Amino acid sequence: MRARILTTLVAALTFTIAVPAVASAAPSSGWNDWSCEPSASHPEPVVLVHGLGGNATTNWFYHAPKLKDAGYCVYSLTYGSTVLGGQLFGGLASMRKSAAELGAFVDRVRTSTGADKVDIVGHSEGTTMPAYYLKFEGGAEKVKHFVGFGSNFKGTSLNGFSELAKAVLSLPGIDLLADGVCGACREYLAPSAFLDDLARGGVSVPGPTYTSIVSRHDRVVTPYTSGVLGEPGTTDIVVQDRCGVDVSGHLSQAIDPNVTGLILKALDPENAPAPKCVPFFAPL
Repeated sequence: MRARILTTLVAALTFTIAVPAVASAAPSSGWNDWSCEPSASHPEPVVLVHGLGGNATTNWFYHAPKLKDAGYCVYSLTYGSTVLGGQLFGGLASMRKSAAELGAFVDRVRTSTGADKVDIVGHSEGTTMPAYYLKFEGGAEKVKHFVGFGSNFKGTSLNGFSELAKAVLSLPGIDLLADGVCGACREYLAPSAFLDDLARGGVSVPGPTYTSIVSRHDRVVTPYTSGVLGEPGTTDIVVQDRCGVDVSGHLSQAIDPNVTGLILKALDPENAPAPKCVPFFAPL
């Protein structure tokens, strides 16, 4: 029973596509190219941060090539591995630990490219954990733009089943919410000390720009307003307010062309083309 609920929780908070061909997507599509030199028009390399249960390639086979084609040096990492998923399913460890992993990766990208700062683009947990990195791990001095979609800064009610999930997964015996199994799952189920720390005094901090993209049709981050920052100097975008014919859910935002346009505009507000609105129906 507990394993079934944990599997549901992980599936609900991630975008993981088990297609072997995806494993080769990064090098063949030009991202994670450590010889890349940032251009004058895009001096900040982009670091992509996957969701819970994802990895460096599964979450990014759609958006990463688009960013690369727009002229960015693009990098992605797998973080937060535990005994539950190894390198195939990341984002499971405590987000406090994962924030330190992200910090080391950002420093590696900066050293490789010679860039003073990077941009971060994240999906789902790839918004929550980097927000912690910016606030508590010194990331604000190293990041220019922070863009999230399927964002989650306040946790999720799991459509009203969060308390049941916590109770079942924390029964005596094997604690499936332990840091070495799925500490991030525990941190997402409010109330949690992690979410309290992130919210205290506001999620955002001075320095980076913050753009959060959410969908009214999100059935994983519930309510979807958990991804709305609503803080001075931050930008919140509801996909349907920009494109009424877009019916994207939580997972499908990772393959949504309308989201791609919003990301590019957030990274380069002055020069990126205005985001187009195309019909998109993928409510998962």
